[in-house]
Amino acid sequence: MRLALAQLDVAWEDKNKNKETALQFIKHAVTEKVDMILFPEMTLTGFSMNTSFIGENNNETLEFFKESSSKFNIFIGFGYVEGISNSKNKYSVVSPPVMHRGVSQDAELVNYTKIHPFSFGTETMFYESGNEIKLFSAFDFTIAPFICYDLRFPEIFQIASKTAGLITVAANWPIERREHWITLLKARAIENQCYIAGINRVGEGNGLNYSGDSMIIDPLGNIISSLYMEEGLVIADICPDEVTKVRRNFRLKEDRKDALYYKIFSDN
Repeated sequence: MRLALAQLDVAWEDKNKNKETALQFIKHAVTEKVDMILFPEMTLTGFSMNTSFIGENNNETLEFFKESSSKFNIFIGFGYVEGISNSKNKYSVVSPPVMHRGVSQDAELVNYTKIHPFSFGTETMFYESGNEIKLFSAFDFTIAPFICYDLRFPEIFQIASKTAGLITVAANWPIERREHWITLLKARAIENQCYIAGINRVGEGNGLNYSGDSMIIDPLGNIISSLYMEEGLVIADICPDEVTKVRRNFRLKEDRKDALYYKIFSDN
């Protein structure tokens, strides 16, 4: 699979302007023969707590990217806010329409709700927590999407990587904590023996600065493609056979003692 991460400078709470930017990224990805392009968390708004303004009950963002996926024949992952109250921080992946019994149907492959809203940034005051890991299949990969602060909780990565060979993390991760971002992404790849794709924004939003540092990391923890402090696409060709080979040659996952870990955790 040829994977692209769209590292863009998100215009604050301006969906129309960000749609124009997203379309340019999608067109560029198509010229690069990309199979799937992934955008950052809250793609068209930035990391805003203004849910009454950016939240959606009409699937505006979902429909925009579905239409773009169909028009340009490319898989697209993106973030948005569902609901103007009791809101949820969502990440969805859509594909071009598929035929089912002779009828063309929209293909929404996954719709994930962020499990860990960022309490340090007051996100817990405005957004409900998700309670489910979501998986989907594409290009011979099983893929699990997570969002930003989820990166700091390794347990959900271990659960997802029981079947997933690619885990994505869409974020608005500020530059002041960039070393945490880079270190944790690499650690998640190493300890789960899978590809990790971290998609971060760049630029300035609501007084916070972002370095980007979007990157694709292989199952051994090597950064195979990345971008720092500028807009652009991060592109890499990745292969599920590489995950299989790493897990076969170094049987780390077989040595895990999940039942014991659960018992120790429950006893304490």
